Amino acid sequence: MNTTASQLRLASSITKAASQQTYYTIRFLVDRERIADAYRAYAYFRWVDDTLDAEPGSSLREVKAQQRMAFLERQKCLLEKCYRGESVPDATAEENMLIELVAHDHEKNSGLQSYLRSMMQVMDFDAKRRGRLISQAELNDYTRWLASAVTEAMHYFIGHGSYAPHDETRYLAVTAAHITHMLRDTYDDVQAGYYNIPREVLDAAHMGPQHIHHQGYRRWVQSRIQLAREYFRAGCKYLARLEEPRCRLAGLAYTARFEWILDTIEQENYSLRPEYNERKGLGAGLQMGLLTLSSLLNLRELEAAPQAVVSQPFRKF
Repeated sequence: MNTTASQLRLASSITKAASQQTYYTIRFLVDRERIADAYRAYAYFRWVDDTLDAEPGSSLREVKAQQRMAFLERQKCLLEKCYRGESVPDATAEENMLIELVAHDHEKNSGLQSYLRSMMQVMDFDAKRRGRLISQAELNDYTRWLASAVTEAMHYFIGHGSYAPHDETRYLAVTAAHITHMLRDTYDDVQAGYYNIPREVLDAAHMGPQHIHHQGYRRWVQSRIQLAREYFRAGCKYLARLEEPRCRLAGLAYTARFEWILDTIEQENYSLRPEYNERKGLGAGLQMGLLTLSSLLNLRELEAAPQAVVSQPFRKF
């Protein structure tokens, strides 16, 4: 069996199982010559994240935690070895996806390298924050790494080389999506030991991270939703300025995945719930499609509007 073909099948199958939207975005919008690497880029970190999130049994929790950290250190070392051009003879099939990616990266300070290094920082932070409270500054860094990774990957794989502004609005659409994502997954994250609300907010309201229906918690959720909406608006104006139409469409479709959740949380008085299963149904799909279409139809209006200046994009984290 051809190793490259086998690896591509593995990467695409991991991607499709994890996110059909990501799978089809890559298939239809990514530059044709970069489709295989786009699947590898998503699938590799999906595999790393799933490995780190594996729930240990209570009697083996400490051992499993040590194994997770050893696994993460191996991946960090692997990334550095790849960029130094060193061989990795004992790599797994999943690790070979990363090796192949770096082998194809011939640009200095490329968007791909930015993606790989920023995502590795995200993985490292997630692994180390499990079971402890995080500060506002740490949340700031976490979101910045994630937003940078996703945005730079989008520009590297879709319309590579086309015009994309480098200003204070570049990462705001993904930042807004990440804020929404963390609100949506609050219950699952708390159960797994990930606390997405800053320690300073908890201390000021005299509450714990599990007090999700506390008035202080709901006030914080309200402030996050307001910030996400501000960033979505500024992010859409950024997307309207992109030269490549496929890149605009991918960005708008990505943000539409999350915007409807903000409406739902607002309608429920900022009280989060364990599941938002509507996002998996036909109604949510239609709503996301309408949001994307509406954004596309308003691109000219966005382009003509004065550009909002956000002087401190991460000021409220």
